[in-house]
Amino acid sequence: MIRAILFDFGDVFINLDKEATGRELKKMNIDELSEEVHARNKEYEQGFITSDEFSEFYRAQFPDLKSEEFLKSWNAILLDFPEYRFKFIQKLAEEKDYKLILLSNTNENHIQNIKKRVPFFEDFKNCFDAFYLSHEIGMRKPDPRIFEFVLEHHDLKPEECLFVDDTPENTEAAANLGFHTWNIEPTREDIIDLFTTKSELF
Repeated sequence: MIRAILFDFGDVFINLDKEATGRELKKMNIDELSEEVHARNKEYEQGFITSDEFSEFYRAQFPDLKSEEFLKSWNAILLDFPEYRFKFIQKLAEEKDYKLILLSNTNENHIQNIKKRVPFFEDFKNCFDAFYLSHEIGMRKPDPRIFEFVLEHHDLKPEECLFVDDTPENTEAAANLGFHTWNIEPTREDIIDLFTTKSELF
């Protein structure tokens, strides 16, 4: 029996263009990112460095990069947040049949941008029993510890949980712990079809 549903944020509720930041950086002749840069990206996503430190790091690596250009490029991944998806989770919250938990690899710059652009963001956030962002809890998917953290804090067993995410590595990590999973394909699937797509669980 499913007691809790865990949701990713990007490409589950808000649409993403995951190649956009790379395209924007290439316009400024930044073609390749080193392993050090990728490692720093992950540190930022876990809140281990501040947004200012993150921007300074990029500008130290790429001296011609202005802070405004970097921020615009970094946030280019974020597209629209269809309101019908907000209405879906809002209705689910009102029914109170399941514990609703958001579990997202999200950094501070992205969430601040979303707050500015999405008028119903706070109402969306309030639909959840818990709203976990990687930069606030110091862990990121697919690290098994982040799933164990959720189980412990909400007195849940893996077999009582459905985890929805668009990244195979993340759903595989959850499945290895015993979670039910839905690796959603955002180009042809939509979260509002949850109870049809995973009807065998409900």
